[in-house]
Amino acid sequence: MPEVSLPSWIPVDALPPAHGAPLARGRLRARPEDFRVEEQLGFAPDGEGDHLLLWVRKTGANTEWAARRLARVAGVPVSTVGYAGLKDRHAVTLQWFSIPRPREGIPDWSALEGEGIQVLEAHPHRRKLKRGALTGNRFAILIRDVAPASLSGLAERVGLIHARGVPNYFGEQRFGHGQSNLARAHALFEGTAGRVPRHQSGLWLSAARSQIYNEVLGERVRRDDWDRTAAGDCMQLAGSNSFFPTESIEAELTGRCGAMDIHPTGPLWGRGELPARGPVRALEETVAARFPTWCEGLGAFGLVHDRRALRVPVADLAADRVADGLTLSFSLPAGSYATTVLRELIDWDSGG
Repeated sequence: MPEVSLPSWIPVDALPPAHGAPLARGRLRARPEDFRVEEQLGFAPDGEGDHLLLWVRKTGANTEWAARRLARVAGVPVSTVGYAGLKDRHAVTLQWFSIPRPREGIPDWSALEGEGIQVLEAHPHRRKLKRGALTGNRFAILIRDVAPASLSGLAERVGLIHARGVPNYFGEQRFGHGQSNLARAHALFEGTAGRVPRHQSGLWLSAARSQIYNEVLGERVRRDDWDRTAAGDCMQLAGSNSFFPTESIEAELTGRCGAMDIHPTGPLWGRGELPARGPVRALEETVAARFPTWCEGLGAFGLVHDRRALRVPVADLAADRVADGLTLSFSLPAGSYATTVLRELIDWDSGG
């Protein structure tokens, strides 16, 4: 890829936390079993139909790699394999996949076990599983080598997270190794990326869009209004992608926001008019002005303005000290990142 003049951006690990500095440091993902994810689909298999829903346990395998292995055993094109969300390689994950229902019956999946893939259940279903068709994920995480003395404020920090949630930053995975997806997105906008498959260019466009959002959210965290109503903001209904503009701060909206019935939002940049108004719009335009090529390019590639909640509630958060360090368990809605919770509690080194 030819060298291009890149704008400066704030990496994820430099974005401000909402609840104070990390309490301690430890090792994350020392082993795959230290990071467990269980997908929550939100609906049951149909029990009939031309597809199979597969409940799969993966160890040390990312979603797309597992999809190719399932397609090989089932004898179907990989394009016909469906899944609701992408899961990391360095983890043990329980995840749903779909495949066209083979006429010969359910395949023998046992050969995949040596590759870290176990098919635990198979159910008839009417349709291919689509991306985003999940309600959330449940996490169980072990962070090793945490000094017990450094966790004196743990209960208080957990209480803050329970009461206010955490900033809904996009995690490091969105930006690629060394945040290379942002450099590639810039090359795409400059016309120097060459011929790029649509799937790949989509990842790069999402990265650029996510970076603008993250930097807006970072400014809202610094102002300490990331989890409250602000004049001119667009408020999103909890559990929904719909949002509505606010002209002023009203007691009813403040109460609903405090109860996490609605959330303030940030921009997912694209073409069309920015829906925020007043001071919120001014802030978003100021941040976006750091990335003029990206803003113009996102619109040129057909993306339209959308919104993402600035805050994510953390359900069933539990933190316990153990001999090896610290265990955390919690649930997040679809589209949110476990690392956004971890960074409000602890800093870490990755790997063994």
